[in-house]
Amino acid sequence: MSTDNNRLLLELEKYRRDINRELINSQLPELALVDLKPVLSMVAHARADYIKTLLALPERHADGKASEASIAELRRRRETFQELVDAMNALEGVVARDYLDVKSGRSS
Repeated sequence: MSTDNNRLLLELEKYRRDINRELINSQLPELALVDLKPVLSMVAHARADYIKTLLALPERHADGKASEASIAELRRRRETFQELVDAMNALEGVVARDYLDVKSGRSS
C-alpha cells in the first residue's frame, strides 16, 4: 500500500474517532460500572427466558414436534435476547474506542 493510502487511512480513522466521540459523548452521560449493572441484568434475564423457553419445548410437545406457535415464541425470545446482546456489544465498542467518557474508579 502506498504512503498516500496509508496517510489517508490514518486520517480517516482520526476523523471517524473525532466525529463519533463528539456526537456520542455529547448525547450520553459519563458512564460508570454501576450504570451497567441494570443493563447486564436485563441481558441475563433475556438469556434465561430464551433458554427456559427452549427447555420447555419437549414438555409442551410430547410428540417431539414443536408447534409453529412455540417456535414463534422461541423466536421472539431469541430476538429480544440478541437485540440486547448486540446493543451491549455496541456499548462496549463505544467504550473501547474512547467515544464516551467513563467515570474513573470502581463503583458498586
